[in-house]
Amino acid sequence: MIIEFLELFVNAGFWAATVRIACPLLLATLGELICERAGVLNLGIEGIMTAGAMVGWTAVYLGADLSLGIIFAALIGGIFGLIHAGFTVHLGASQHVTGIGITLLAASISYFAFRLILPTSTTPPKIKAFEQIEILYLSDIPFLGPIFFQQTIFTYLAFLAVPIVIWFLNRSPFGLAVKMAGENPMALEAQGINVLRIRTIAVMIGSALMAVGGAYLTMSAFNAFYFGMINGRGWIAVALVIFAAWKPERAILGALLFAGLDAYQVRAQQLAGAVIPYQFFLMLPYVLSIAAMVFAAKSTRYPKALLIPFRRGERH
Repeated sequence: MIIEFLELFVNAGFWAATVRIACPLLLATLGELICERAGVLNLGIEGIMTAGAMVGWTAVYLGADLSLGIIFAALIGGIFGLIHAGFTVHLGASQHVTGIGITLLAASISYFAFRLILPTSTTPPKIKAFEQIEILYLSDIPFLGPIFFQQTIFTYLAFLAVPIVIWFLNRSPFGLAVKMAGENPMALEAQGINVLRIRTIAVMIGSALMAVGGAYLTMSAFNAFYFGMINGRGWIAVALVIFAAWKPERAILGALLFAGLDAYQVRAQQLAGAVIPYQFFLMLPYVLSIAAMVFAAKSTRYPKALLIPFRRGERH
């Protein structure tokens, strides 16, 4: 049996599943990372992902194009991000309490809207989701082809988001201002830049990415929306930001690590049957991810102004 467990690691299907499972986590982690680099913790991520999944699916279900579904999901994420920023950035409310409130609000509205649209449905209707694209010649490469070159366009966009966010934070003037808003907002204000506006826009952008991560589940990984489908991925993304040390290039590693453990536990359950309780495999990704996060957090330096409300003219 041990050999069978080890053979999973040389199975192309396992690694292809890992890539797919990592995508919503990666998008959500990048979104949370942008928020926190601006100095704002966004614990509304779980609810925002639910709203993105719901709105993206609903748009396509009602006849919109798949690309429009992504745009609508991003818009609803930006709206909830604006609400979160209104309370935390402009009013200085607790970022923890507001974030939990946003999660409850976004999730509740999503489920309520779903029931309004389909009041009598017992089985979630399916939509035509993104289909896998086989890249010419590359998809025929043994082992690597099925893993990397037989995915949906949404999957490729999710991984393309990593270099875009790296460029955004490290090269663009606005991205540099976002980083300064989370490190030394007083220095940013001294340059005549509106810190509150920078933080607000950053939270909206980050929240839009979170919602797109949720939409990935209904428009690429699955083809339907159902209650509880986010299943804690938002909270995992918050932990992955710490694992990534607030660096986008490390976020992809954290997302793949958790996704690999998640894909492994599903297959390991099937191999073990009733010999090992299935609960053991269910907890495995979370336990090992926490251990990796604790190890990585030892040398982590978080943004200095994270969780600290900013008031113009005040010195902390």
